[in-house]
Amino acid sequence: MKNLPPDSATQQPPLLVRVGHSPDPDDAFMFYALAAGKIQTGDYRFVHELVDIETLNRRAFSGELELTALSIHAYAHLADRYLLCPCGASMGDGYGPIVVARKSLDKAALAEATIAVPGTLTSAFLSLSLWLGRPFQHIVVPFDQILDVVEAGHFNQQPIDAGLVIHEGQLTYPEQHLQLVVDLGVWWKDRTGLPLPLGANGIRRDLGSAAIQNIVRLLGESIDWGLQHRDESLQYAMQWGRNLDRERTDRFVGMYVNEWTRDFGAPGRASVKMFLDEAFDAGLIPQRIEPEFVDL
Repeated sequence: MKNLPPDSATQQPPLLVRVGHSPDPDDAFMFYALAAGKIQTGDYRFVHELVDIETLNRRAFSGELELTALSIHAYAHLADRYLLCPCGASMGDGYGPIVVARKSLDKAALAEATIAVPGTLTSAFLSLSLWLGRPFQHIVVPFDQILDVVEAGHFNQQPIDAGLVIHEGQLTYPEQHLQLVVDLGVWWKDRTGLPLPLGANGIRRDLGSAAIQNIVRLLGESIDWGLQHRDESLQYAMQWGRNLDRERTDRFVGMYVNEWTRDFGAPGRASVKMFLDEAFDAGLIPQRIEPEFVDL
């Protein structure tokens, strides 16, 4: 019988970790080290799927991805299936999703408008619902088309008065001669003193504590690697920066990959709880949620 290398008969294949994140510069920056093999992943093999956040939110109900970007709003419906990773957050610290229109609108006018939104499970949608204090007329539009449909005034022959903008459109909307109606991150910070919790990474509960902790550590290493090798990571992230040059890509990444991304910290966790508590009190989510974070 041919001699086998030591332990080869008992070696297990790496555990597949399917990772879902958005095709935008900040997520690309965050996951670059994992995607490009810049860090050793040991017993884990990461496969990346780049999908818009609302699609990821919807897919999470079936739990098909072991590690996935989630809107904090969506997490309110998924807390039985996913834990929140302490790293990987997208927080709007005095900035955040914005509403834009072709002309200036006040709050009362916006409440009667038809608003293009990137998804009804996004934190942007929940934030706008809280700000308006009531349900509003909306049409779901792919996030990267919202500025265009607001400028055009229609989507699939339906009139559009305003748009709820996430990702890099927060920086580029003036180029399409649109007016800022409200910055929801400013509103939240002025009212609470806290950053607006927008996105997180959720890890599936059924992976077991050892795998969960190891995967979360690797996610943290990827974020740290990107921050420590900013130029290389930015070069990679730029391919998802629609209409962003390097300077604005750097600015946008800095907005959403920073110390809050390295760790929610006590203020970030408090903001998540407050956001979800207010959503429940307003009747916008079905039950009160006590956020659960992975402890390392």
